[in-house]
Amino acid sequence: MPAESVAPPTVTDDDPGGRTVRRIVAVLALAAVLPALYLPGLVHDFFDLKIYMRAMDWWAAGNPLYDYVQPDRVQGVLYFTYPPFSALLLWPFSLVKLGTAVAAFTVLTLVGVVVTTRWLVDPVITRHHLPRAFTLTVAVLLVLAVESTRETITFGQINMLLVVLILADLLFVVPRNGRWAGVGVGLATALKLFPGIFIVYLLVCRRWRAAAVASATAAAATLVAAAVAPRDSWRFWTHELWDTERVGRTDYTGNQSLFGLLSRLTAPQEPERLIWLALVVLVTGYGLWRAARAARAGDALTGLTLTGLVGALVSPITWTHHIYWFVPAVVVLVDAALAASGGERRRLLTAAVGTTAVIVYGVVSFQDWGTAQVPTDSVGEFLVRNAYVLISLLLLVGLPVRTGMDRTVQTDRLPE
Repeated sequence: MPAESVAPPTVTDDDPGGRTVRRIVAVLALAAVLPALYLPGLVHDFFDLKIYMRAMDWWAAGNPLYDYVQPDRVQGVLYFTYPPFSALLLWPFSLVKLGTAVAAFTVLTLVGVVVTTRWLVDPVITRHHLPRAFTLTVAVLLVLAVESTRETITFGQINMLLVVLILADLLFVVPRNGRWAGVGVGLATALKLFPGIFIVYLLVCRRWRAAAVASATAAAATLVAAAVAPRDSWRFWTHELWDTERVGRTDYTGNQSLFGLLSRLTAPQEPERLIWLALVVLVTGYGLWRAARAARAGDALTGLTLTGLVGALVSPITWTHHIYWFVPAVVVLVDAALAASGGERRRLLTAAVGTTAVIVYGVVSFQDWGTAQVPTDSVGEFLVRNAYVLISLLLLVGLPVRTGMDRTVQTDRLPE
């Protein structure tokens, strides 16, 4: 009697319910950690937003905008330091109560985090067939845990608005050759100057039309502000812009720029400007060269991220809440790791996890040395107090350029 044939076993998911439970537990655990991470930031009490609103009240009463002064326990005194176009955007908030303004800023920041995180992570999910809802949820919670996000929310800053404008313009919404390409970057530059580095990025990528549109948009917004407030505009562009003392002490630990690092080494004296300028030229040249090469290779996100890191390094003042660009850097590292194998995968994952750990713990949230001078014999303190500067420099050199990117997502491919 012939033996009965036995069908080979079918490979199935042997524990779908257990996997779902593990994912839910992971999400709940991460969500439970968030309140503890935000506790140190509660002392900020929306400090920057209050400066905006009080400065707008001062301005609306007929006083010169840049005469507004507010005492500060760390910096001594603080001023309104944004360009006049930002004042036009912020002025309506002087008409509402503080609680309403806080709620509006917080909700808009949260929406910006969710939208931008989805833009960044969706392509990775698609390429590597990751579980969408779980991956997006974890990614959003991690971005909310990052110190730059926490500081943006607890200070009441406008940083996420700038990030949305830049990412939408250069990567995810506006077509590369569309008529609106450059408008978002131009508006962001008129609001806070720092995004002007992305106009330079457009130039080194030979996107002449988008660079021209961005420049024209920034100029037009600035002229609108000048028409509304000619005296304040003239004062800002001829005097206040060049006065770095108005934004606080440059040796404060929260200033994570090259100039901040040098200031902490030489405090109480200012660092040698020629040394700083030489470093600025070197970092800008190298960083934008790598950014242009990444864009030419089809990896626009890496190009954009490198540009953001360059801007953070070379600006005289770069507060911790300005450095959003670690977030896309981690996305690039994880994406590249998932596409690699062996030692390369371990190296990239280690870089991603290490960067995430540092930017979640932060440099000022849990241990702030303020403006204390760095001891020359304390290597550990030097590394911790300048952690963002040093990680930015490492990423500038080591952030991978990915190949085989989806052209429907990475719209910044340059002609060969």
